[in-house]
Amino acid sequence: MQLQQMQEDIARLRGQVEVQQNQIQQMKQDALDRYKDLDSRIGSGAPAQQAAPADNSSANGASNAGGAAAGDTQASQQPAAGTEPGDPAKEKLYYDAAFDLIKAKDFDKASQAFSAFLRRYPQSQYAGNAQYWLGEVNLAKGDLQGAGQAFAKVSQLYPKHPKVPDSLYKLADVERRLGHTDRVKPILQQVISQYPGTSAAQLAQRDIQRM
Repeated sequence: MQLQQMQEDIARLRGQVEVQQNQIQQMKQDALDRYKDLDSRIGSGAPAQQAAPADNSSANGASNAGGAAAGDTQASQQPAAGTEPGDPAKEKLYYDAAFDLIKAKDFDKASQAFSAFLRRYPQSQYAGNAQYWLGEVNLAKGDLQGAGQAFAKVSQLYPKHPKVPDSLYKLADVERRLGHTDRVKPILQQVISQYPGTSAAQLAQRDIQRM
């Protein structure tokens, strides 16, 4: 009886080990997928000078993830309290330095660098891009909460920025990973209706069809 009990215990332990091994393998694969996805996006964001000037107006403050205001009100050019006066040359240097950390796969420092950039230059023409890449970096780190907050802020703070459709699509992906399935489809539908013809809208349409 003791031998049988030991054999049952060993079998149970083996099963637990197999489950843990599968979980670890899945975590590794998820991390690898995030890195590959980030690598594929780095090229499109590398040249900071291509960052479109953002409409930083948040006077109407979007209350949801896709709060893209349609108004033509331009953001105030006066720096916010505690920020440095606008200096495009210096801003580009800071932005490029943060982006170089992504290329180096130093995601922790990249996250800190983009966060610091946004605190220092919230009205910068590169701020919308920096906000988007902060989301990508946090996603690569596995920080889903941080990634979701960063992606949501792109449409909230820079509603006319070209990165808005991509950020909303990535936000939907984050919500799916967090298990907030009821939030995914509305965001994808928003991308399709508000940003037709974009690659994000095409991906959103594909994802909805797969639901």
